[in-house]
Amino acid sequence: MLAILTTTADVGTIDNMSATLIMKFKNVNQDGSIIEMVVWKVSKSVAPSEHMYKYRLVFIKDGLRVIGFDNERGKGDHYHLLDQEFSYSFINLDTLIDDFIALVKERGKP
Repeated sequence: MLAILTTTADVGTIDNMSATLIMKFKNVNQDGSIIEMVVWKVSKSVAPSEHMYKYRLVFIKDGLRVIGFDNERGKGDHYHLLDQEFSYSFINLDTLIDDFIALVKERGKP
C-alpha cells in the first residue's frame, strides 16, 4: 500500500470550487519512467462523478502516457491505456490507488 501524503496548507480553486490538496506524489524511476498522483478534496462533486474528489494518476514512459486515471467534468471517472479510454467505477481513494498501481505493475513494467 502506498502512503498518502496529506496537507492542509494547499487550498486552491478548481473550476470555481473550493479544493484542498490531500495527496501529491511523484516518482521518477531509474529507467526514466514517471509515476505521479494528485488528489484534491473538492466542495462539490465533479459531475458526473458522485464522490468529493478530483484526481489524476499517471504513468509515463518514454515521454508517453501509458496509463492514466482521472475524473473530468462531463466524462466522470475513467482511465486511459495508451490511446484507449475505459470507464472506471470509483469506490474509494485506497482502491483507486491500488487499481492504478496494479495496472502499472501489469502493463507498465516500471
